[in-house]
Amino acid sequence: MELRPLARDVYACLQDDRGLGYSNSGLVDRGGGLVVDTFWDLPHTRRLLATYAEVWARPAERVVNTHHNGDHCWGNQLFPGAEIIGHRLCRDRFEAAGTPAGLELLKAAAAKPDADPGVAEFGRRLAAWDFSGIELTPPTTVVDERLELDLDGFAAHLLYVGPAHTAGDVIVHLPEQGVLFAGDILFRLCTPIGWEGTTDAWCRALDRIVGLGPEIVVPGHGPVCGVEGAQEMKAYLEYVLSECRRLREAGLSPLEAARKIDLGPFADWTEPERLYFNVARAYRELEGQPWDAAFDPIELFGGMVQLAREWGRL
Repeated sequence: MELRPLARDVYACLQDDRGLGYSNSGLVDRGGGLVVDTFWDLPHTRRLLATYAEVWARPAERVVNTHHNGDHCWGNQLFPGAEIIGHRLCRDRFEAAGTPAGLELLKAAAAKPDADPGVAEFGRRLAAWDFSGIELTPPTTVVDERLELDLDGFAAHLLYVGPAHTAGDVIVHLPEQGVLFAGDILFRLCTPIGWEGTTDAWCRALDRIVGLGPEIVVPGHGPVCGVEGAQEMKAYLEYVLSECRRLREAGLSPLEAARKIDLGPFADWTEPERLYFNVARAYRELEGQPWDAAFDPIELFGGMVQLAREWGRL
């Protein structure tokens, strides 16, 4: 983990993007302290606490969860007594991405010799994470459209921009410092995954980041950047949707479409096989399904693994 100073009393805790779950966090060390996102398990969140202890006098009194995916909030319990802030839909869907016990069971199932290939690969990618001992700790304070905090003279604007990556996406903007914590609205140089939401809403969220004009953007995954990161990811999402519209009209299935899409400059992003998740979501949109339509993540992961094998990445 790297502690990156961004502005006076503003930091990011960055994890190298090594695949599934390696997210980023932020710290505003003012007004009792505000942490933006915790990590996926307790060992990694304890390292997060130790990293922030290099600069803070005491643990933060507030934690913002940018959305409900576990890699941004399952470490909340290690901030006892803190005010946990998130969008109402983040709170309401806190178990929608599975439970720690469920992922431990999946890891055990993946280790069996007769495991489904998709499950086996999913388990392999979970190997670095220890989901034991986690007590899900959802937000205690909910945001609807926006919440403005005064952190001892630092303004922090919490802005709802979902449903984009998930139902309850929130970004955290520090206008005077020129810093924005984007959560998973932005994956930088790594292939995004769309869960709930729509491509259109996600692109609007990225446009909003650009419109706010921050000098520094901390993505949910990947390295720190400027607004060019949001512009490039919007280009990816629009390109995938456009290609899916063409290939669906030609009668191709989502997996067949993913095989046909030339990723061009996006092929160098980490885990390009995540394309299958985005193609499947684009197909749901094009079929007129609602933004929160149910889907099978194990099937999607299986398709992703199939692509990775065909592309020589496994």
